[in-house]
Amino acid sequence: MSPRSRILTLAAAAACAAVASGCGREEADDLVNGKTLFVERCASCHVLERANATGVVGPNLDEAFGPARGDGLGEGTVEGVVLNQIANVLRGSEMPPDLVEGQDAEDVAAYVAMVAGQPGEDTGELAQAGQPEVSDEPVAAENGTLQIDADESGALAFTAARAEAPAGAVEFVMDNPSPVEHNIAVKNGGLDEQGPVVGQGGTSRVSANLRPGEYTFYCSVPGHEEGGMKGTLTVK
Repeated sequence: MSPRSRILTLAAAAACAAVASGCGREEADDLVNGKTLFVERCASCHVLERANATGVVGPNLDEAFGPARGDGLGEGTVEGVVLNQIANVLRGSEMPPDLVEGQDAEDVAAYVAMVAGQPGEDTGELAQAGQPEVSDEPVAAENGTLQIDADESGALAFTAARAEAPAGAVEFVMDNPSPVEHNIAVKNGGLDEQGPVVGQGGTSRVSANLRPGEYTFYCSVPGHEEGGMKGTLTVK
């Protein structure tokens, strides 16, 4: 079954479930919470342009739902499909069960339903939700150590996009306060040194002997560098 056909099939099931349940809700959807949780827990796998999500593991949500909207799927039906996929994870899927639950799951589904396959940009408070705080100032190595941490929001970003170090031996250190697994690595030409991948609360370390020039520090978890988790290191 093609992704589009699967979406339409799920949509029909979601619509029937909504009718059966009476479509009642006790709480209004919180789109800011939905986007924040999506960035934190889903963006490393899925593409969703309005959330700046560029994951490569799971389905592209814009491509999945954009054409389906052209087939007449409304926002409420799309939300039902997303809720169904969250609650009923396919066997063999890399998506963990119980990724979000209860009202949090409804908030995530509501946000995806509002923006997936839709042009434009988020505005107001929603525009800032889940966005990483990346420093404009370069991080400088101290006593041969360069500390560049993962952003705690779960977004695919380090806390800095630029760094500086003197030539010679440099130890890269990344603390990971986010709920997404990351590491720190450095490359330039034939050099590619990668620290261990660590989960929340872990620390990734890697050392390299660097000559003057420009290097890329990045996260080597599949899809993370492509999603923007990288920066430029200048060695003098």
